[in-house]
Amino acid sequence: MTGFRHVVLFTWIEGTTTAQVEEVAARLSDLPGVVPEIRAYSLGSDAGVNPGSADFAIVADFDDRDAYLAYRDNPEHRAVVDGMKPLIASRTAVQYEL
Repeated sequence: MTGFRHVVLFTWIEGTTTAQVEEVAARLSDLPGVVPEIRAYSLGSDAGVNPGSADFAIVADFDDRDAYLAYRDNPEHRAVVDGMKPLIASRTAVQYEL
């Protein structure tokens, strides 16, 4: 496989509800339908198998770095990110060539 991958891990602030996480997941799940640069997209809450894990992850694949940058800067994506910010205690991300 060739392409470009973006991986994001979130930890929610204390008191974030299941309903809030479900709303975030629903909004994120809509992005592949409105951001044409997304080639593959998966997301989900931590399964709780190992202690010390992040709460939520997103893995997004793109054809190349430019496609990722188009996604990163897409107004629909930015709106979802801005809506999530009040719930995020920590965020870490990595991008790499496939």
